[in-house]
Amino acid sequence: MDKKVLIMTFDTDSHAYEAFSKLKSLHTERKVTVEQMAVVENSELQSFQVKDFIDMTGGDKLASGSLIGALIGVIGGPLGMLLGWATGSLIGGIGDTREIKEAMSSFEETADMISPGSTGLIAIASEYAEEVVDNLVKDELNGKVTRLAEDDVRQEVAAARETEKELKKEARKKWFDEKLKGKSE
Repeated sequence: MDKKVLIMTFDTDSHAYEAFSKLKSLHTERKVTVEQMAVVENSELQSFQVKDFIDMTGGDKLASGSLIGALIGVIGGPLGMLLGWATGSLIGGIGDTREIKEAMSSFEETADMISPGSTGLIAIASEYAEEVVDNLVKDELNGKVTRLAEDDVRQEVAAARETEKELKKEARKKWFDEKLKGKSE
């Protein structure tokens, strides 16, 4: 049973909170094994925000220290803004932008599903049968669910963090070069 990152969206934002509560119950009933869950809002003004979070492993992690927090941090952070995941438009002139976007499908998938102005639910879970979550999300709450391999998401988060470091270095170098150029003129 592989761990998956489940991204769930609903027509009504309150259904994200209802699914959060019901998934906890399904976990308690051992119908699905949930490690972490977060209700995530994609605010048009503040990008992605974790509104509610639980770590069912007993690790007492905060959202910011979790895989979900890292995923949201990349989407809503500087790299996400640069590549347009959070804004819907592409900004910047980095030559590798297309390659970076193609390589990071988890971020695209999440940003596309939890569109600006909406609230969704992200969970890291192992499912005994996909029908359990599908029945809750699709049938009961009229939502959608997408499943991503947890290992793929972890790899993409690590690659995004490395790319962010490189871009920050490049930006600093360019800023200093322009400052020095301005002083020499």
